[in-house]
Amino acid sequence: MEAQNFKIQEKISHYLDDFDSPIGITVNLTILGLILLSSAIFVLETYLLPESILKFLTALDEIILSLFAVEYLTRFWCAKSKLKFAFSLFSFIDLLAILPLFLGFVDIRFIRILRWFRILRLLRLIKFETSLFGIKSEDGIILVRIFLILFSLIFIYSGAIYQVEHYSNPTVFKTFFDALYFSVVTMTTVGFGDVIPLSEGGRILTVMMIFSGILLIPWQLSILTQNFLQNSQQGNQVCSHCGLKLHDRDANFCKICGTKL
Repeated sequence: MEAQNFKIQEKISHYLDDFDSPIGITVNLTILGLILLSSAIFVLETYLLPESILKFLTALDEIILSLFAVEYLTRFWCAKSKLKFAFSLFSFIDLLAILPLFLGFVDIRFIRILRWFRILRLLRLIKFETSLFGIKSEDGIILVRIFLILFSLIFIYSGAIYQVEHYSNPTVFKTFFDALYFSVVTMTTVGFGDVIPLSEGGRILTVMMIFSGILLIPWQLSILTQNFLQNSQQGNQVCSHCGLKLHDRDANFCKICGTKL
């Protein structure tokens, strides 16, 4: 019985991180759709909408949050090492995403800000060794990963600065788009100066945005440039013995098994 349960756990764990089989693709694309839908709900809630629509969006968001909680508990159940799972980066991100479900009775701004961290779950869907939407090349995967990191960071900063500034500065930070505009301008260090945060929390977030833009964007671009230059120096020779690809253009022997190319 225990062996059978273990096989079930292995199979479920495989499909939760698989992008090759139809079941794995369906599961992960469903999770991706829920993440994007949840993020869209957060954005829509910053606009003036009829009360009936707001109630519908709130109910839909609670359903999505419950599904994320079920997924987290399923991953925990399938994990071989529960302790390692609990302290892994992706598990911490997942926990942040579902924390408002357990602390929803506490009406504090901190809990509302946590909702924006749900977009970070996108990072789980792209890994160095996986392919998504037919992206097979190493450069393509790195480019998508960089885009997801920057998009997630900008989205979180925009949501956080809106949540912090909207109450003290409602005429400037009216909607999510106002916060998004401020985040992009700040992180790219353009700094037009037409939007200024008033609260202490908003100023702290602004400093964090500036440092993130200065450090993260050049760092991610350097990774892409380095990988592009490395690939440009490699040829298309394939080792007939071990099948290794992408040897140096001037290589005469395989660098793994030594077979003549």
